[in-house]
Amino acid sequence: MYLYHSLCLIEIMSYTSIDLFAGAGGLSEGLSEAGFHCLFANEIVPIHAKTYQLNHPSTSVETADIRTLDAEDIRLRLGMEKGELDLLAGGPPCQGFSINAPVRSILDQRNHLFKEYLRFVAAFEPKMVLIENVPGLVSFEQGATLHAILEALAEMGYGADVHILGAAYYGVPQMRWRTIIIGQKGQEISQDAFPIPLYHAPIKPNFTTTFGGRQLVKVPDSAAKSNFTTVKDAIGDLPPLVNGEKGFAVKAYECEPFSEFQRYARIGSPGVYNHDAPRLSAINMARLKYIKPGGNWTDIPVELLPKGMKTARRSDHTMRYGRVTADGLASTILTKCDPHWGAYFHYEQDRSFTVREAARIQSFPDHYIFAGTSAEQFEQVGNAVPPLLAKAVG
Repeated sequence: MYLYHSLCLIEIMSYTSIDLFAGAGGLSEGLSEAGFHCLFANEIVPIHAKTYQLNHPSTSVETADIRTLDAEDIRLRLGMEKGELDLLAGGPPCQGFSINAPVRSILDQRNHLFKEYLRFVAAFEPKMVLIENVPGLVSFEQGATLHAILEALAEMGYGADVHILGAAYYGVPQMRWRTIIIGQKGQEISQDAFPIPLYHAPIKPNFTTTFGGRQLVKVPDSAAKSNFTTVKDAIGDLPPLVNGEKGFAVKAYECEPFSEFQRYARIGSPGVYNHDAPRLSAINMARLKYIKPGGNWTDIPVELLPKGMKTARRSDHTMRYGRVTADGLASTILTKCDPHWGAYFHYEQDRSFTVREAARIQSFPDHYIFAGTSAEQFEQVGNAVPPLLAKAVG
């Protein structure tokens, strides 16, 4: 298997992996670009699993609650001995840890699914483990949960460590951060196991960045490039649309690719899928007329603001009703590209992002097709690990 990177031909070895809590497959997509072949994936939501299977046809995908799965039986079905699997990867649901969650509690049942991941570690004894989560994991319960995860891995024979990675440092055109835990069987994990940032980018953490008295955020050094991927670099070649426009299921590109990111995104794709403009309400279209690139809700006349925001401080909610700038980064893609919750207005077209634009901003290649309704597609994209970040880790 070969990968073109920076105009150099690099031979990539093929490794085996398993993806738990797989979602639509962003983590697996990035790992596959780094040379991993996913043998088995588990996802509880049927439509997410359908998207995963559509894009990873050679992977055995099981749609089920992980708590009902027999890890030993799956290992035997795959014909694997203990210790044979190269990588067990996964992102147990993180909503309960998120710094954006209304209430973060150890009682949230989603926070106990880590033990299901560890059950698979025990069954397969993989050479390496990878856990991804939100930055809020570091501060949750004053760090007790993260300590427990690292201690559990140590008891199972894995030297593990943790870092927080900024997706924009690896070519992803948005302000997104992920906590990454990597463990190696039988030895301490090398710091070389965590990817070196490739680009400088205008991002700043808004969360706890230290754990056990040390800094977790990996930042670029002087060798990193300055030309981070901008929003226009990411989506500027996609066909223009008006508010609510659908058109053909597969659309033609607007122009030849004019960025390295666009050339990467187009590989293996005959055209543009999942590119229909959501229909904004009349009131939102009226609001949008007043918002300049880089602007937000504070540009909107008071009489047009939602009732709850008319008395808000102008320094609060700075991403709401935001219009991105062409030469900047997008705000974090959430499970709904609803302008009330973030900067999801196109920089020059009077509409909000399409699923494909959100997927591009998450760094999904264009050949990656999302199944389901528009709302289900946005949810899949927003919950995903950006493939380029996963590729860097891989």
